Amino acid sequence: MPTTRPTLLITRRLPQAVEDRAARDYDVRLNPEDTAYDGPTLTRKAEGADAILACASDRLDQAAIEGLPESVRAVATFSVGVDHIDLAAAKERGLMVSNTPDVLTDATADVALLLMLGAARRASEGDRMIRADGWTGWTPTQMLATHMTGKRLGIVGMGRIGRTLARRARAFDMEIHYHNRRPLPDGEAEGAIFHGDLDSLLAVSDFLSLHCPATPETNRLLNAETIAKLPDGAIVVNTARGAVVDDEALIAALKTGKLAAAGLDVFEGEPNVHPGYRDLANTFLLPHLGSATVETRNAMGFRALDNLDAFFSGRNPGDRVV
Repeated sequence: MPTTRPTLLITRRLPQAVEDRAARDYDVRLNPEDTAYDGPTLTRKAEGADAILACASDRLDQAAIEGLPESVRAVATFSVGVDHIDLAAAKERGLMVSNTPDVLTDATADVALLLMLGAARRASEGDRMIRADGWTGWTPTQMLATHMTGKRLGIVGMGRIGRTLARRARAFDMEIHYHNRRPLPDGEAEGAIFHGDLDSLLAVSDFLSLHCPATPETNRLLNAETIAKLPDGAIVVNTARGAVVDDEALIAALKTGKLAAAGLDVFEGEPNVHPGYRDLANTFLLPHLGSATVETRNAMGFRALDNLDAFFSGRNPGDRVV
């Protein structure tokens, strides 16, 4: 690290261990109120800062990046996804951008499995019944649901998280299928069946779990047309990004029974969740908890700081995106 400590703006409240490490090595500007900054506020807060440790809730679009003070040289995002950052604008401006891959793989795969089980076994309905004191006792036909063991799981995006979910799902004797731009190398798929065509995957997916990044190509990937190609009574899970799902189409399919249930941890426009989901009994909904363990969030923060340490020491950050 240079002898003069860089000034680092941290846009949201981070775990204490992460903020403590940041304060050890940087002149930090914290956000104790933990309120999201809009573009003008971010510009003002970043005045004189050398770097920004941003989060997925920050909208670093072209206007925001062009408005940053000249002093800002690096943005380390506290996330794997970088769809909240205009990478082309960052490159044009000469900003270093890094992310935090690897460290949240297990935690997010765990939540995907939780969503599969919760949606399949009607966990939200059961929880609400108990809390409302509406349970009158066990009956043989009460809240009959979907058995997960032995079903076919389709994974869209067989990256780190998709592969980890596949390993967990095998404990339920599920038959694993996946769709990628290209098949995995020998040994990495661990017996999962590759589908080069998305329609082919959809046709065999009793459960469909989305793990693809949000890009122009994946925007509304799950829509009325693709939902129609799923087996009747399929269950959809999304821990990727809200933008890959057409909310209106998914809600319609849940209402008609085309889909048995959905488990969702991410939403387009979050925290402004489409109100149609709230009225459906067959949705299992979480507030973007994929990486929300103490261990994982600490690791994400340390990874972001590792990248900034490398940058300010004149080395190339290991997770550099731009």
